[in-house]
Amino acid sequence: MPQSFDFAHAPGHLVRRAQQIAVALFMVELANEDVTPVQFAILNAVMDTPGIDQVSLASRVAFDAATSGSVIGRLEAKTWIRREPDSVDRRRKLLWLTPQGAQATLQMKAAVHRVQEKILQPLSLEEGKQLVHLLDKLVAGHIANQDP
Repeated sequence: MPQSFDFAHAPGHLVRRAQQIAVALFMVELANEDVTPVQFAILNAVMDTPGIDQVSLASRVAFDAATSGSVIGRLEAKTWIRREPDSVDRRRKLLWLTPQGAQATLQMKAAVHRVQEKILQPLSLEEGKQLVHLLDKLVAGHIANQDP
């Protein structure tokens, strides 16, 4: 009888499971904030680069540009983000945090740090550093090769 594929130890499966765990930890830790990991990434990126355009923002947070528009729309509805057309090219939309958005983002940062610690909790300090290093290398290698 042929043996099945060892799915439980496949890198793709383990990365997917790790991502599920990371999102679950995020959602528990930030349950009162009513925010998703992608929404937080967008808020954080806009905080770092006020006036960024939507396409550059999507690239910066590694999220599909078309879908990011609806995520930004939800943040706009919460009055956390302000979106305005570029005065030079009105098709471009520029983004800023509102004062409420900046305050919410700053308040969430401590919880997001706790999530990162919880993700790495099963590992020693050195193993956690090694995992982050290897994930950085994996992502950078695929970006360099133009893989998704």
